[in-house]
Amino acid sequence: MKAYEDLIAAGPEARVRLITLNRPTVRNALRTQTLAEIAAALDEAADDPATGAVVIAGSERCFAAGADIREMADKGPIELLADPRPRLWKRIAAFPKPLIAAVNGYAFGAGCELVMHADIVIAGDGAQLGQPEINLGIIPGAGGTQRLARIVGKSRAMQMVLSGEPVDAATALACGLVSEVLPAPEVLPRAMALARTIAAKAPLALRTAKEAVLMAEEAPLSAALNAERTAFVVLAASQDRNEGIAAFLDKRPARYQGR
Repeated sequence: MKAYEDLIAAGPEARVRLITLNRPTVRNALRTQTLAEIAAALDEAADDPATGAVVIAGSERCFAAGADIREMADKGPIELLADPRPRLWKRIAAFPKPLIAAVNGYAFGAGCELVMHADIVIAGDGAQLGQPEINLGIIPGAGGTQRLARIVGKSRAMQMVLSGEPVDAATALACGLVSEVLPAPEVLPRAMALARTIAAKAPLALRTAKEAVLMAEEAPLSAALNAERTAFVVLAASQDRNEGIAAFLDKRPARYQGR
């Protein structure tokens, strides 16, 4: 496993890798190097057949407080056109395996956008999530308008983006931005346990299911339903599908091979 400066990467253990953001002096601000390391760690996990799922976490006090403003301060339009960060965000979004975010404390700006790149979000009861870019005279630039509106709806997204005010964990749960809210000490253990449960499933089915659910955000319903049915039929040719059915009928744990 590679060594990183801004992250601590561990595993896989029980088919789960843990990526922990590790810039405590700047509240895990996501500089370009941090995003590059996240993308690299996810690429490594994607290529590892022993990894079935990944959890990404911050500390109990802060997930990620946003982008590194000092890094962006002197960049004009030309520098921003050549900025590598959009390509890094695309690599993160393209991660094909289940990605679970364990969120405590602040997840603001780019931190909230990173949360929205996860497939499942477990949040602490003291978590706050928001897009405060408007307070700096800018707007979100990594999905904070588009992904947010698709997740929470137009009215809530407008309120968050235009006011810059964060939402608390209970509100985030109510509007679908997170899937569970727990006391802070329970967040990472729950995320890891859920990741282990998911990682034990058939790898081909996991990847296909993730693709199908994500398609619901982008494709018309008829096209998405057709793609879902096609994937369902294709999986019938997999050894894992036969093993899953046999294990169910034999009342034993399935032994999936990813084939």
